[in-house]
Parts: sequence; C-alpha cells; structure tokens
Amino acid sequence: MSFGLNNFLKKYLPTSLFYRSLIIVATPTIILQIITTVVFFDSIWIKANKGLTRSLIGELKTLSDIYTGDDLSQIDYLTEQFKYNFDFVINISDEELPTVSKERKYSPMDRSLRRELKSVFGNSNYWFNTVKYEDVVEIRVRSNDRTIQVLFPRERVAPSSVRLFIFWITLPSILLISIAIIFLKNQTKPIVNLAKAAERFGKGDFVSGIRPSGASEIRKAAYEFDRMAKRIDKHLKQRSEMLSGISHDLRTPLTRLKLQLAMLNQKELSGKMSKDIDEMEGMLNSYLQFAKSQVQEETMATNINKLFNEIAYEKNTKNLYLDLQIEIVLVARKNALKRCFNNIIENGLSYARNVYVNMSKSKNNLNIFISDDGPGIPLNQYKNVFKPFFRLDQSRNLNHIGVGLGMSIAEDIIRSHGGNIELSKSKYKGLQVRISLPL
Repeated sequence: MSFGLNNFLKKYLPTSLFYRSLIIVATPTIILQIITTVVFFDSIWIKANKGLTRSLIGELKTLSDIYTGDDLSQIDYLTEQFKYNFDFVINISDEELPTVSKERKYSPMDRSLRRELKSVFGNSNYWFNTVKYEDVVEIRVRSNDRTIQVLFPRERVAPSSVRLFIFWITLPSILLISIAIIFLKNQTKPIVNLAKAAERFGKGDFVSGIRPSGASEIRKAAYEFDRMAKRIDKHLKQRSEMLSGISHDLRTPLTRLKLQLAMLNQKELSGKMSKDIDEMEGMLNSYLQFAKSQVQEETMATNINKLFNEIAYEKNTKNLYLDLQIEIVLVARKNALKRCFNNIIENGLSYARNVYVNMSKSKNNLNIFISDDGPGIPLNQYKNVFKPFFRLDQSRNLNHIGVGLGMSIAEDIIRSHGGNIELSKSKYKGLQVRISLPL
C-alpha cells in the first residue's frame, strides 16, 4: 500500500523543491480555512439564521392572527406597532399569491425561510422573494382570504454578510501564501544556483564566483563545492603545465637527434631512425592532445553545421559526405567539439573508403551519426576502444601513428558536455558512432 501511495505521489506531485515546499506550507493554511468556513456556516451562521428566521416567522404569525379578528381599531393599532417596533412595511390586499416561485434552491437563507414558513402557514399559504430588492426581503401570507405583504430588512434573517465573510477568510490566506512564496523563493534560489553551477562544472565549464547564500546548510554546501571546483581546476592546470613542460623538454633532444641524423652518411640507417623519431613526436602530440581535452575552455554559441563544414573544408576530400538537413546551435566548447568530431572522422577516413555524417533532433537531444563503410570493430571490443592507450591490432587500428587516445579524447569531450557516445554497426557494413548531446 505504501509503495502504491509513493507511486501516486511521484506521478501527480510536482518534482521541483520550490513547489513541493509551497504545497507543504499552503496545504495546512487552505485546510484550516476550509475547516473554519465549515464550522462558521454549521455552528454560527446557519444556527443563528435559523433562530432569527424562527423569531421573524413568529412575529408574522402573530400579525396574521391579528387580522383574523373583527376589531378594526385594534387591528390598526397593532399594525402601527409592528411597523414602528419591527421596521415592517405592511400592505393588505385581496390579491392571490403569485404562482411563480422566486426561491433560490441552494441559498441557506431561502431554505431556512421555506422550512419555517411551511411549518407555520402550510404548503400553499406563503410566498417570498429574497432577490427582488438588495437589502429588503418580501414575504406574502394568506389570512382570512386576504394577502398580507410584509417587507423587512434583510439583516433580520441574515446575521452577517456571506460575501464579507468569504472576503476576510480568503484575503489572509492569499496574503500568507504570498509571503510564503517570497520566503520559499529566497530559500530555494541558492539551491537552484548551486545545482546550475554543478551542472556547468560537470560539463567542463569553468565555475567561479559562487557566493554562498541561504540557510547555513546550503551556505556550507556551496562553500565546499566552490573549494572542490577550485582544487580540481588547479589540478587540471598543473597537469597541463607539467605536460607542456615535458613536451618542451622532449622536443629539444628530438630536434638535436634530427639534426645529427641529417649529417650522417648512412642514409638508410638515418631514414629508419628518422621514422622512429617522427613516431615519437606523434606520440608526444597525442599525449598533449589528450591533456588539452581536459583544459577549461569557455563555452559559446556554436553552430554545429558550420563546425562540420569547417572540418570538411580542412579535410578537402570527396569521401566525406555531410547530410545536415537541420541547423543546430549549441552552447558548447567549440574547439573541444571540433577536436572530437575531427578524431572520429579522421579514423573513418583512415580505415574506410567513405564517411557519412548526418544529424537528427529529438525533444531534448541532438543526435549525430558518423558512419563508414570500413571493416568495423568486433562487438566485444566496443568498450575497450574508449580506454586510453588501447589499440586494436586486428581488423582496424583507430590510430596509425598514435597511441590509442583518439576515441578516449572524443568520449571525454562528449561526456564533459553532458552527452553520450556509442558504437554500433553501420548500414554501410562498417562502424557507426552515435553522439547524443543535450540541447
């Protein structure tokens, strides 16, 4: 039973903290107002209205009994007393009672009048109208073949204004809920800002200037997150600087070796050694490229179509086919995405004849498909391909002169943008790389 209730609450209740907190605050207030309204109508308004109505009908019954007598002077005297003491307007006529009822079906005042008049005068000896005049109620009763018309103030049967009561019961509720909304916004705003900062940091954006605010627990969480982000950023910068220093130190002896090989008379030996040095330089460049993919880069509005067109222009090959029917602009790190797409396309062009790129758009994601007609990759090696320094010796090498970092760099860039990258068999019998990026 508890499991079913949890599913019901998860399905129909809002998911955001602000609206859930608002429900927690507003629900008791609304329930309290409902209970107060019910108690007021049941215990105060209805009972008071019933007592006033019964007293009024008793006065009308007395007036009706007076007109059954024959002493006209006494009748005139008592009529004047009723007019003066009870603020009645009394008219006597020989007209029949109206046949069209003016009773309101759901009005507590009309129900109370009908009940009391029926019990005193019978079913067909009365008629009343509570809507013809704004502040006056009209009642007509039959007595001795005559109709007695009585007009009296509405407050004689209505102890208080229902509209005024509803106004004063609703206004405080609206005021209290409005104050609660203002306070809840101030309390949930720091949490929302912290969540946005964490999302940006998770996508590789540089996060700085987080100002802790709100409750003490939220302030502490924001403060610790800021410290963590700064430590990670410092670590990435130190690693990048260290690799740049290593690169500089290694390039110097490699350059000297190249110069010395160029001066050797044994051209065959120097040629082989030059190839080894070139491979070492390629490996070094791959290491640096992998490190650069971790370095913080500012995000900007990036046109994905123009990005692929730039890659196609730089490749300058007829074997790369772009099918970009939709135009997409993402807030992303342009150079990182270009490096990612370039690595995947370069692998396809190296080990297949043709590479095909197309895009599709779903509700919340951009899907990019990069397919080729090459030999493909065994299914059991799909996960290993994304491991750093992993190289396939069978069927297809992802990097001829590299060290197996191309797909690792691509996956790292896509993951840092909050996306996903998957491998599958393409319709061209080769490999298909599916990239999903959040819009």
